Amino acid sequence: MSDSPAGRLQALFEGHRLTPTQRRIAHCMVRRAADAPFLSSVELAELAGVSQPSVTRFAVALGFDGYPALRRHLREVAPPAPAEAGDAEDGGHNEYQQAVLAEIENLRHLAGLLADPAPVERAGRLLAGSRPLLVLGLRAASSQARGFAYFAAKVHPDVRLLDEGGSMLTDRIDAAVRAGAGALLCFALPRHPREVVEALEYARAAGLTVVTVAESAFAPVAAHSDLLIPAAVGTGLAFDTACAPMLLGRVLLEAMADELPDAQARLEQFDAKAAERGLFVE
Repeated sequence: MSDSPAGRLQALFEGHRLTPTQRRIAHCMVRRAADAPFLSSVELAELAGVSQPSVTRFAVALGFDGYPALRRHLREVAPPAPAEAGDAEDGGHNEYQQAVLAEIENLRHLAGLLADPAPVERAGRLLAGSRPLLVLGLRAASSQARGFAYFAAKVHPDVRLLDEGGSMLTDRIDAAVRAGAGALLCFALPRHPREVVEALEYARAAGLTVVTVAESAFAPVAAHSDLLIPAAVGTGLAFDTACAPMLLGRVLLEAMADELPDAQARLEQFDAKAAERGLFVE
């Protein structure tokens, strides 16, 4: 766990059984770690899109007498990071610039989490060792799953993309398990389809190890994941932005390739065939 303010906040919340509304508050606080110790309950409720009483119940669920006690604790364990030079000028940015700056902050947060490479390295070993390898992503996360599967197929001998729901989803999981699959990689982004949660529950019951990329350790899929690596999404525009989850997917590709002894040979073979066929315009 990172020793950043966000990392310490996340450590505070882990281990508690939180409702979906409470997970939303926790996720909001992690994303606004520098501001969280100074927010009133009303301000936090507005940022998280919940009611003020929900914030109070959230504090009680964490073992505090109320929100003021939680806020005092936050000032002790998660002091804000020093402000950067440009922070004071943020008010001059338009909404499009603010969305970009928020994504940059999400990437900084991801960089902080990757200071400990152990979770990604463990994921790489799990993904490389699964033959076939299942990659799941529905609705908003389908493009993340499809992108990962496209590149993974260049170094992994058997990648199976699951980007459509329905009754066939469990059939395809069963078929992969019969073929020897040991792991499933899931990209899960808000809003979380019920089918994804059900698919992960089914996959684990079938014996698969589930590695998940989600926007937060408090996402609904967390309870059905063996290893969850968080990558925040941007919420400043009408539709969420997912630069950090996409980059984390590429990091996982790198970690997986490092565990595949013939990955480089496969890439060179593909490049040779692509040149022979004139596949790409130089």
